[in-house]
Amino acid sequence: MRAVIQRVKRAEVRVNAQAVGAVGEGMLVLLGVGKEDTPETARSLADKVVNLRIFDDDEGRMNRSLLEIGAGLLCVSQFTLYGDCRKGRRPSYDRAAPPEKARQLYETFVGAVRAAGINVATGQFQAMMDVELVNDGPVTLLLDSERAF
Repeated sequence: MRAVIQRVKRAEVRVNAQAVGAVGEGMLVLLGVGKEDTPETARSLADKVVNLRIFDDDEGRMNRSLLEIGAGLLCVSQFTLYGDCRKGRRPSYDRAAPPEKARQLYETFVGAVRAAGINVATGQFQAMMDVELVNDGPVTLLLDSERAF
């Protein structure tokens, strides 16, 4: 799995001009699922995300997690994170999971984040979405299960 994590002041996702998910302070996670991913991969990544210390403490140091500050998470499925642009001019998505498997593991990830006590909003799986955010910092990180996060 690959996750682009952005610390946000706010984030919203719309489908057909209708808001389907939004958060205030917290995280936007763009989540890609690969062919080799498993439910354990999804649960491990969820644990990493909710405990990632990227929020400021009282001294202004990134020392607090999503759990500690009680903020929300907006999760948007994004298979294009598995786009391979090394050859030619058109990305190859051969390493992305097929839609049925990707949906299942996306939902496993979201469920694990919710089970940790985080308020989770989501996009709409396989829909064309407009994502709007105010990146706080900016803080943007990439987690990749193939690289042990």
